[in-house]
Amino acid sequence: MSDPILARVAAIPRTIAFVGLMGCGKSHIGRRVAALLGRPFHDSDAEIEAAAGRSVRDIFAELGEPAFREGERRVIARLIEGPPAVIATGGGAFVDPTTRAALRQKALCVWLRADLDLLVSRTAGRTTRPLLLTGDPRRILGELMEKRYPLYAEAQVVVDTRDEASEITTMRVIAAIAAHCQTEDR
Repeated sequence: MSDPILARVAAIPRTIAFVGLMGCGKSHIGRRVAALLGRPFHDSDAEIEAAAGRSVRDIFAELGEPAFREGERRVIARLIEGPPAVIATGGGAFVDPTTRAALRQKALCVWLRADLDLLVSRTAGRTTRPLLLTGDPRRILGELMEKRYPLYAEAQVVVDTRDEASEITTMRVIAAIAAHCQTEDR
């Protein structure tokens, strides 16, 4: 990747927000992109946990998903009002119409799209994914894909993730953002 492309992406005056299903790589790739761009990185789930003083799993169990989504709306609204950064949103954040509209208006949204097999392999055995603890993870992820992929498609940039080195995915994300910005400038 040439330095002019990286410089072009680094100069974007908006926050870059990663959206997609759990396991697609939002946090991992987001951290790498933030480091390359010299921007702060925020994981919205970690920010919610810090604000609530409890884990996402505990918030779901004790307060329910609606309370979690309300906290998520507030945290993401705060993050996108700050200086340009890179944010990894929770898998359901972009599904919320208010959050989705705010992200599309104030941030550059990047959907990391992944197929079912990749998501299942990346989330297998993890107990930090409340939605996957209620049944068969493959079935649940498949149902979430059906419901959420049409909404994720509203992101300005779409990058297909594969089972590849994270360096490759990161550079493909940078290239896709640069291509989007070039198209947007026309």
